[in-house]
Amino acid sequence: MFQKPPRGYLASGWNIGLKPDKADFGVVYSPRPCTSAAVFTRNVFCGQPILVGREHARSQSIQAIIVNSGNANVATGPQGLDLVYACCRQAAANLGLEPVQILPSSTGVIARQLPEQPMLQACAQLKERLLGPDFAAFNSAIMTTDAWPKFAERELGDGTRILGVAKGAGMIQPDMATMLSYLFTDAACPAADLQRLLESVVSRSFNRISVDSDTSTSDTVALLANGAHASQIRFPAAAAQMLARMSWPIDPATLRQLPLDQASLEFVQALLDICVHLARRIAADGEGATTLIELQIHEAVDAAQALAVGRSIINSPLVKTAVTGADPNWGRLLMAIGKTFDTRLKQDRLRIFFGDLELAGNLQSPDQLRAISEYLREPEIVLKIMLGLGNASETLWGCDLTGDYVHLNSMYTT
Repeated sequence: MFQKPPRGYLASGWNIGLKPDKADFGVVYSPRPCTSAAVFTRNVFCGQPILVGREHARSQSIQAIIVNSGNANVATGPQGLDLVYACCRQAAANLGLEPVQILPSSTGVIARQLPEQPMLQACAQLKERLLGPDFAAFNSAIMTTDAWPKFAERELGDGTRILGVAKGAGMIQPDMATMLSYLFTDAACPAADLQRLLESVVSRSFNRISVDSDTSTSDTVALLANGAHASQIRFPAAAAQMLARMSWPIDPATLRQLPLDQASLEFVQALLDICVHLARRIAADGEGATTLIELQIHEAVDAAQALAVGRSIINSPLVKTAVTGADPNWGRLLMAIGKTFDTRLKQDRLRIFFGDLELAGNLQSPDQLRAISEYLREPEIVLKIMLGLGNASETLWGCDLTGDYVHLNSMYTT
């Protein structure tokens, strides 16, 4: 499953009783010191692990990540918060670290107390469980309603390795991450550069997906770099500013304009590729989803306009259900664009594409609408909107909305 994980990491996952039988507790640990970066959900009612995670992330020296699934430890008051601190102390004592070097995460049902004894016992067993880089077990342990595991890995030309592991299927609306994603590399990178890089990449990947427009209370993206390989990565502020101004999709020639050495440039491209891949996999695994939607907005006045139009479309229940029914009802796209209330938009300048099929003029004939309907039955589709106003572009990813989503979220506590 994982061909070449980054050097110097140990990982494991097992069942501690939070779920009936599936793995529900995972850990990744680097015995080598790390620099670290993290970003967290902006939901104001965040989980107790987020409160502790934000505090510990400021150390920029995280060496171990502990995650439980099945219980989010959200809205659990002082008792839930005390348990997170206790778990970090126990894990740190077991691994010979400081508590601030532990990053805690939880995912699952909200507003239920997380059982104390199983969590503390698990944190006291880390060393005996960490027998190798078993990222497959870790990946399984962090899943909830996911239909499949989500991971991506790259080995660069100089031998540097990067691995990304993620979970997420519902309650996905980007405003940081809205899922759990953990990234590991054996390169070395100064902490400030690593944080800039993570924020830049997240804004172009995980912040561009939506399943159901709900921003989770628990979600985290973290990046650890332990320097077990010789590569030295830099990402100065000037590179972050340039990357933020680049329109998506960013081709390799454009990316090469960044003021970076070759090793850093290759690393940035690989990390961006990994995060986009994971983001797409999360969108495709939306609860009940049958179709991955790639939405491209072109010819916008600026990136803000492109993003506003894109989010309005990708979050529209009417657009999503039209895709489910393979209904070429382009009026729903028109509605979603117009409800941004942007008076700069001009209907007579709009061009709408379903894949390569342009919907304009006489392209509304029955044969052409049937062709669009057939295209919408594909497992992956591309919707392209040309606003005809400028040169800015954005790409977002989402999924259709089916009866299975309603069934899953109305009949079961998730």
